[in-house]
Amino acid sequence: MSQKNTYDVVVIGSGPGGYSAALRAAQLGFDTALVEKEKTLGGVCLNVGCIPSKALLDSSERYHQARHKMAEHGIEIKDVRLDLETMMSRKNKVVKELTHNLRELLERGKIEIIHGTARVEAPDRVHVTRDEENGSGDRELILPARYILVATGSEPSPLPDLDFDGKHIISSTEALALDTVPKRLGIVGAGYVGLELGSVWQRLGSEVTVIEMLPQAAGSADGQVARTLMRLLKAQGMDIRLKTTVTKAAVKDNQVEVSVKAKDASDTLSFDRLLVSVGRRPRLDGLGLDELGVETDPDTGRIVVDAAFRTRVPSIYAIGDIIAGPMLAHKASAEGAAAAECMAGLPGDVNYDTIPSVIYTSPQAAGAGMTQEDAKKRGIPFLTGTYPFSGTGRARCLGDTDGFVKLIVHKTSDRILGVHIIGPSASEMIAEGVAAMEAGMTATQIAGMIHSHPTFSEAIQEAAAAVPKK
Repeated sequence: MSQKNTYDVVVIGSGPGGYSAALRAAQLGFDTALVEKEKTLGGVCLNVGCIPSKALLDSSERYHQARHKMAEHGIEIKDVRLDLETMMSRKNKVVKELTHNLRELLERGKIEIIHGTARVEAPDRVHVTRDEENGSGDRELILPARYILVATGSEPSPLPDLDFDGKHIISSTEALALDTVPKRLGIVGAGYVGLELGSVWQRLGSEVTVIEMLPQAAGSADGQVARTLMRLLKAQGMDIRLKTTVTKAAVKDNQVEVSVKAKDASDTLSFDRLLVSVGRRPRLDGLGLDELGVETDPDTGRIVVDAAFRTRVPSIYAIGDIIAGPMLAHKASAEGAAAAECMAGLPGDVNYDTIPSVIYTSPQAAGAGMTQEDAKKRGIPFLTGTYPFSGTGRARCLGDTDGFVKLIVHKTSDRILGVHIIGPSASEMIAEGVAAMEAGMTATQIAGMIHSHPTFSEAIQEAAAAVPKK
């Protein structure tokens, strides 16, 4: 039995991509339903990803500052004590408030919210199974739709022979909800998630060891930024081992014994908890898309879509972590809105060349556009301009002078190709770089813009001025 005779759009998944698509579809006049299998809305980002991790990063940074940084400002704080239970409660409160606000926003948009497990039965039909906790009424629903948009997100990828047990060998989900501070925390993977969660628990008292098989931490970040970040995190006490692989792990006497190999040397490490953070995989099981002819990439398992986010089945669209591109909440949000516009016959578009990414460690690292390595690989003639935060008055006042701003600029046109920042407020400053690239601005134009003084953003102006003149 269906809720209505038909919907214009049925969205599966209520994460940033799904709820953005539903809201935009409703704005465009589409009769829209949103299906979410979990009890709360918001997907991974709101519940066990972006939001709770940033809440803990902020709380742990304040704790660290109270213990180690405030004295230099003439503020003496004695007997600083960690109340982990209160910190976790605050994190949960932030999540609860935002998920509540999201529900209100969707309801104001006249979007029908249905909790249950979705399966795409046909190109124009979604079957939803609701359990007893998902309200009264029919347990089996049929939702006819003109368009179906799949936005089911991703889940942590396990390593072979290193399955999550939720207690000793954990994913990011469990790492956000530990009830005690591990004395020794091992992390497999030096990507954004691993470094951020490692920062949280190191600030709270853990001895953190990060194991990464690649020669660089921080994934696809600009090489100079990544090397600087690794140096600064090591100086803070984080043990980062590059070009190192895990060959074996086993739980013994309430400890995780991990065998690692680097070049010709082997070692065995012991941890209270082992966080496996080696990436994420698309969440597509049980949706029935294969049977309908929806194509997936054989190498990544992600759904193949065209420029309008359509799959090989024209009425079925896909966005977010389940299609190609960086697994970022704001990328999914942009795709969700664009996909809804494409359904309405509008030129929905996402500029993938300027999507920013941020590592919320301390210092923060953020980047958008080409890295220096990208430009070299593509044979693009470029110049760079850099400026250290130690040269800015605002960073000096704060006492946070580590890091720099780096611009990648086309050698002949002077247009900005990439902006990379490591330092205070990098997550906020990167927006200026994105705006400049979207507008096709040159380094000369940025250098001539008046920036407030004293501010961190002056470092962007100074980096632009530091680009060698043509």
